[in-house]
Parts: sequence; C-alpha cells; structure tokens
Amino acid sequence: MIKVLFADDHEMVRIGVSAYLSAQADIEVIAEADDGTEAVDLALDHRPDIILMDLVMKEMDGIEATKQIIEQWPDAKIIIVTSFLDDEKVYPALEAGATSYMLKTSKADEIAKAIRATYEGQSILEPEVTGKIMTKMRSSGTKPLHEQLTNREIEILLLMAEGKTNQEISDHLYIALKTVKVHVSNILGKLEVQDRTQAVIYAFKHNLV
Repeated sequence: MIKVLFADDHEMVRIGVSAYLSAQADIEVIAEADDGTEAVDLALDHRPDIILMDLVMKEMDGIEATKQIIEQWPDAKIIIVTSFLDDEKVYPALEAGATSYMLKTSKADEIAKAIRATYEGQSILEPEVTGKIMTKMRSSGTKPLHEQLTNREIEILLLMAEGKTNQEISDHLYIALKTVKVHVSNILGKLEVQDRTQAVIYAFKHNLV
C-alpha cells in the first residue's frame, strides 16, 4: 500500500482527489494539509511514501515546504501538483528537491499513475516542464561534466532519463542490480547532483536525450 500525504489549500480539490486515490487498491491517503507549514509537520511525523504538494498555499508555499522537508528528510518523494507552469515556479520546485511535476489539469488516473511511478523511483515531468528544462538548460553555457562518464554510465543515464528504475535497467542491460546501483552512484557523483531527478535534468540540459 502506497501511503500518501496530500497538501492543497483548496478543500474541494483535496476531497475529490483524495476520494479517488483512496478508492485505489494500492493507494491510501493517510493525511491532508491545507498549508505548507502543516505539510512539513505531517510529512516528518507520518513519513508517507509520496507527498502531493500544491505550490501556492497560505502560511508557507509548496516550494519552501518541499525544501524544508527534503532538508530534514532527503529520501522524501514529492510530487508537485499545481496549475502553474511559469519559470519562477517550475525551476525552484525541482531545485528544492521535488521528484515529479504534474498539472492540476491532469486526470485523476494520471496522478495515480504518477504516484505509482514516483514510488518506484521514476521522475514524472509534464511535457511542458520537460520542454522548459531543455530550453533553459541548453542555453545556460555550463561546462559539461558528463565527459567524465564512461560509455556504460552514459547508457545508464539515458535509461534513467526514460524513467526506468534500477531493476528495469538491470533487466534491460543484463547486468546485476548491484552493478546498476554502483553506476548510478558514480553518475550522481560525477555530475555533482544529489538524486536521479537532477541527473535527468542534467541529461536534458546537455542535450543527451
């Protein structure tokens, strides 16, 4: 059972989405928050498998809440669910540590699928978000670090960008799961990033995908 915390300041949104998710056989909404401060407290108290985070909320917005949760609990998996696609929301949210980014225009079943995928270690980004990342990062002029990667590490990075889990990469390349984990760790270190999401962003940034 995937345990979910849902943070959104619109009560009707929380009621509707929570009702749908709780009707799923493998998902349970264990707590709800109507502002960022409450979201941080509930996340650290309950340690849910997935946190659905709105961006615009009273008291504390979703970006700051995401940042505080990740600082105190680095393994937290946070899915941004918002109506906003502007640069000042997208980039700070991902930089704060969000794993996935969904729009409120998404269907309920798409959010459920994103929850399952994020739980399995994938990063789900709306196509519009991916496009923004590619456009901004390609023009950043940052000196590439991927030249340090071996051919195998490049191969694994590209599979990560496709959203494949470590197990799926292991099966695809016919190598041990433990070996994949070592390669992923090396990739994160060489690219100077903290997690898979940032590694995928790097791949788009440097037009590797």
